Amino acid sequence: MDISVIVPLFNEEESLPELFAWIKRVMSEHGFSYEVIFVNDGSTDRSWDVIDDLCRQNAEAKGIKFRRNYGKSPALFCGFKEAKGDVVITMDADLQDSPDEIPELYRMVKEDGYDLVSGYKQKRYDPLSKTIPTKLFNATARKISGIKNLHDFNCGLKAYRHDVVKNIEVYGEMHRYIPYLAKNAGFTKIGEKVVHHQARKYGKSKFGLNRFINGYLDLITLWFLGSFGRKPMHVFGFLGSIMFILGFVAVVIIGIDKLIALSHGIPQRLITDSPYFYISLTTMMIGTQLFIAGFLGDLISRSSQGRNDYQIEKTLKTENI
Repeated sequence: MDISVIVPLFNEEESLPELFAWIKRVMSEHGFSYEVIFVNDGSTDRSWDVIDDLCRQNAEAKGIKFRRNYGKSPALFCGFKEAKGDVVITMDADLQDSPDEIPELYRMVKEDGYDLVSGYKQKRYDPLSKTIPTKLFNATARKISGIKNLHDFNCGLKAYRHDVVKNIEVYGEMHRYIPYLAKNAGFTKIGEKVVHHQARKYGKSKFGLNRFINGYLDLITLWFLGSFGRKPMHVFGFLGSIMFILGFVAVVIIGIDKLIALSHGIPQRLITDSPYFYISLTTMMIGTQLFIAGFLGDLISRSSQGRNDYQIEKTLKTENI
């Protein structure tokens, strides 16, 4: 099969027939073999009834229904699990992503050799309250992830080589950082394509401003796991050691200052009356706690079942003759 199209959705009953008809027309014009996997993320409208009708009338249509709303990342995870196409395309169900982009995205993966191609909605039909935070968010994501050529990490329209979706785990709200997940999994050929963005035709957006706050927190988590997930002692142990040494040196300096004052007969208040003494002790205690946290994290990491899960692309073996 050439292409799997995965469409996560929540309350999009009006747009689904039009979206599927559009995808079907594009696929027929270019002679692709394909499947369209609709993942119904606990919709409360008639979305599942519409998907059921499409599946009955079209062999290419498939549906997955969640009992409740879990979010876009779980929907993509389940869609990736079911996908069989050589190239996997994801797009939103609100008709803001154009299926006419599919042939070029497919070509970039199959002919240009990209592991992942992310859409870039250069001209957006969104209010400033959404576009300005999006620009700041993407600038931060580029800096932390090191993927300098992407301008729109959260674009729903993406194309993946089959191996990519089978070797990454999308969980929580990490769908925003799939390119970063792919990079951490060893798929480094990541490209971008400017895509057409259309104004929403039906309904309203399901995302609020809280996604930007959650997005930054998820980005920090992903950065830490990617950098220190298998070696937490390297960061906690280092910070703990630095803080303990600073606190210890400060206590020694306070003690030496007291001894010098006493040797010269200079009146000096008790060390325990100095706020710097308690600041130094607190610094040493925090340093010790950080060191212990790193040690425990290392123990947990070493006992994890996935500690030796590595991305192996190829294995060569010489047969004995």
